[in-house]
Amino acid sequence: MIILLYYIKWGVLPRTTVAEDNRLAGRHRRIRMVVADLHVHTTRSDGALTLDTLPAAAADAGVAVVAVTDHDRVQPALDGPVTTRDGVTVVHGIELRVDAGTQRLDLLGYGVEATDALREECKRIQRNRRERGRAIIDCVEDRLGVPLPVEPRAGLGRPHIARAVAAATDYSFQGAFDDLIGADCPCYVPREVPDFDRGRELLADACGLVGLAHPFRYRDTDAALARCADLDAVERWYPYGHTVDAGRVEDAIERYDLVPTGGSDAHDERLGVAGLDRAAWDRVRDAVV
Repeated sequence: MIILLYYIKWGVLPRTTVAEDNRLAGRHRRIRMVVADLHVHTTRSDGALTLDTLPAAAADAGVAVVAVTDHDRVQPALDGPVTTRDGVTVVHGIELRVDAGTQRLDLLGYGVEATDALREECKRIQRNRRERGRAIIDCVEDRLGVPLPVEPRAGLGRPHIARAVAAATDYSFQGAFDDLIGADCPCYVPREVPDFDRGRELLADACGLVGLAHPFRYRDTDAALARCADLDAVERWYPYGHTVDAGRVEDAIERYDLVPTGGSDAHDERLGVAGLDRAAWDRVRDAVV
C-alpha cells in the first residue's frame, strides 16, 4: 500500500512483474500480431539491450520494427530517423520527461534528426543527472556507512542506484526506493526537467512524430490526455498489468486526430510485450520516414 501511494503521489504507476508481462504478452499476441515495438530502452539509459544485441532480441520476439527511446538521450550511432540493423527496422526515438505543472509527463519522439537545441538540452539534463546521482549516492553512502558500486555518469537513474544498494547491503531493490531514494525519503533528490511547452517544441523540431507515453501511468490521466491537443500521437498499446479504459485513449485519438503508437517500455531483453500491428505501424512509418 505504501508503494502504491508513492507512485500515485508522484504521478507514475508501477509496471508489471515478469510473470504478468509474460502472461499479458501471450494474451496480447493471441489477439493481434505485434510487428513493431516502439518503446525500448538500451544501456544508453536504463535498459539492458545494446544496439548490437537488439536485433537478436527482436528476432526472438518476432518483431520486425523497434524504436529505441532512451531517456533524455539521442543515439549518435543511429545515422538516420529510420535505419536497418541485421534485418530489423530501427526507429531513432527519445523519451523526454517534462513538467506539465500539476504532474510530470513523458513524451516520446519518433524519427529523430537531432537539432543543436535538442542536443544541448540533453547535455544539460545529463549534467543534472550526474549531479543528482552524486548527491543521492553520497547521501546513501553516508547514511549506511558503505560504499556503493556505482558512479555518477550520463544516463544514471535511480534504478541504477537501487541496484547498487541491493548489491552492497541487505536492502532489496524495492526496499532502496521505499526507505532511501524514493520521493519523500531521506536521500531523494528531484531532477530538473524542461516544462511541457519547451519539451514539446524541442521534440517537434527534431522528430517526425511526438506523442504522450503511457497515459494511464499518471496520477491524472484526463489531464495528461488533454495535453494531446498539442501533440501528434499517444501510446495506445502498453503493458500496464491491470485493466484500463482504452476507450478514453480512443476518444482522445478521435478528438485530437492522433496517431496511435505502442510498445513494451522494455528495460530488459523482452520485446513485443505490446506494440503495433502492421496497419498501425504503416501509419507511424508514413509520419516518420
